[in-house]
Amino acid sequence: MISSVLVANRGEIARRVFATCRRRGIATVAVFSDPDAGSPHVREADSAVRLPGETAADTYLRGDLIIEAARRAGADAVHPGYGFLSENAHFARSVRDAGLTWVGPGPEAIEVMGSKIESKRRMAVAGVPVLERLDVATLTADDLPVLVKASAGGGGRGMRIVRALAELPEALASAAREAAAAFGDPTVFCERYLEDGHHVEVQIMADEHGTIWALGERECSLQRRHQKVIEEAPSPLVDRLGGDLRQRLLAAGRAAAAAVGYRGAGTVEFLADEKGGFWFLEMNTRLQVEHPVTEGVTGTDLVGLQLDVAAGRPLIGREPAMSGHAIEARLYAEDPAADWRPQTGTVVLFDVAGVAFESPGRDGIRVDAGVAEGSVVGPHYDAMLAKVVSCAPDREAAARQLAAALRRSRVHGVTTNRDLLVGSLLHPQFLSGTASTAFYDAHPPASLIVSFPRPEIGALAAALADSAAERGPLLPGVRSGFRNISVGYRHRAYFHGDDEISVRYRFARGGRLEVDGIEDVAFVSADPARVVLDVEGVRRTWTVGRFPAGPDFPAGPDFLAGPDTPADVRLVVDGPQGSLELRRKPRFTDPSSRVPAGALAAPMPGTVIRLAVAPGDRVAAGQPLVWLEAMKMEHAVHAPAAGVVAELPVTVGQQVTQGTPLAVVTPADD
Repeated sequence: MISSVLVANRGEIARRVFATCRRRGIATVAVFSDPDAGSPHVREADSAVRLPGETAADTYLRGDLIIEAARRAGADAVHPGYGFLSENAHFARSVRDAGLTWVGPGPEAIEVMGSKIESKRRMAVAGVPVLERLDVATLTADDLPVLVKASAGGGGRGMRIVRALAELPEALASAAREAAAAFGDPTVFCERYLEDGHHVEVQIMADEHGTIWALGERECSLQRRHQKVIEEAPSPLVDRLGGDLRQRLLAAGRAAAAAVGYRGAGTVEFLADEKGGFWFLEMNTRLQVEHPVTEGVTGTDLVGLQLDVAAGRPLIGREPAMSGHAIEARLYAEDPAADWRPQTGTVVLFDVAGVAFESPGRDGIRVDAGVAEGSVVGPHYDAMLAKVVSCAPDREAAARQLAAALRRSRVHGVTTNRDLLVGSLLHPQFLSGTASTAFYDAHPPASLIVSFPRPEIGALAAALADSAAERGPLLPGVRSGFRNISVGYRHRAYFHGDDEISVRYRFARGGRLEVDGIEDVAFVSADPARVVLDVEGVRRTWTVGRFPAGPDFPAGPDFLAGPDTPADVRLVVDGPQGSLELRRKPRFTDPSSRVPAGALAAPMPGTVIRLAVAPGDRVAAGQPLVWLEAMKMEHAVHAPAAGVVAELPVTVGQQVTQGTPLAVVTPADD
């Protein structure tokens, strides 16, 4: 019997496992690093043990500390979640050797499937189709494009697409660096890359009594940087092609599990094409991020089944079949328009409606979130904030329901990919079920994100809300203060990205709103958080949220626009047609915020891991100069124009904050 479970993980996966444990009356134990001390998963656990340190290497990757935490807290089982040590065979053995129940597959299966090279060999012997491994030394132009892949780990890390032989050495080196940092193993290999492939995977659950279930398949073709963005079950490719494709996929998944004596939950991943062919990619020997879509269409609790199998219970009944459709969108703290750059900051508002950590039945929204209001998104861990899942009787209904739920959500404090998700879900190619792994290559974020239709209206709403915060609610026909002369225009200015929006308005006789440059708007009401206007004869409501642009001021309901609040304030205007983020323009520039002309600023906090230039070097526009490691990924910083490196004020291994000058490039014509 399992009576107390320690989850060797953080964020939403820890909260997800805790939810099942609570329903079963099982005690829960959390572990946490110093940055995670105030995280929701720590607050929700029955007990929590600190892992001193900030980085994953010092905390969540320290198996010895986690096992000691389980002993101290009285846990009798360890659930690894996903990522970190979830696919580490040595950790699995150590848990068992400590007399604890390991909620996962056996170490031997983890070892075999943890090596993509060895796993492909085993799969070929078992009759599972595989892509041929290519010899790097003999690659020719006829083999291109190829995919460089890390042998260990997953999650898109340690992967590079190579379309020219000249790119191969750098791709091998950078993939090996990223793999070593993420998984402790720099081994990489090459295989053929399918430009328009579909990522299809089979969910496996196996017990120690010989029963292997294949709980349907999922499709995860919409990816950025080889990491999944939108996942769904069942696969639209399999539904569209029909025939015996589903039966062949599920049979291959069962064969893969049987070939390594698998036990527990696992996912067998394949790359499929439009002709119905498919090839084994890897097996993830753990629960997947996207497991909620399988739960939504099969009515199962996969974490519950994991606990049953770990306790030695058999899988009972018939293999669950899929019914209806489920789609999951990953809500990331990132800016898709800026090369998917991860974002950091404090979540000051998290309003996403749905059932938490439990499938809503045949129709509804589920939200698995790792953050709450007040959570700090730092540079140490993955940028995913939450998973929003839609369940519906059919695929189009699920997609439109999910898009509507995301559009209505409000997440303030960090930039997110929310608008990209909405644009992706409603794109004709996605709705038709034909989107492949090349979707974001053919449809870059700028073409999918629907911009706020009239930014000047959003800025006007912000200005009226700011005025109401300073002087009290504004009502039609009511003017504050007596005047026997005409009232002059009030002026406020905001930045929307790099664009400045100037708002000049006044209330004339009768409370009529006059706005310089806007003729088709009429005032209804305004308070500090809500503005109602008639625009072109249509009444619309906007909500206005405020939070500091920097970390020095607390945000909350009292963070308004009065004279005692800081000048550097961001506002989010949410309305029926989307959201608009603005930054209040300060009256005076802070001299300390100035950086040298031509400086390349760090786009995020991180660690400098590589310098490609030295002072005095000539560089071309777009040439990578500095590499940062943040949120478990490498990020290159490129020269904005051709010129000469005048300064290089950072060194390898240096920790930098967002905005730190990394290099100064003097234009070539200077």
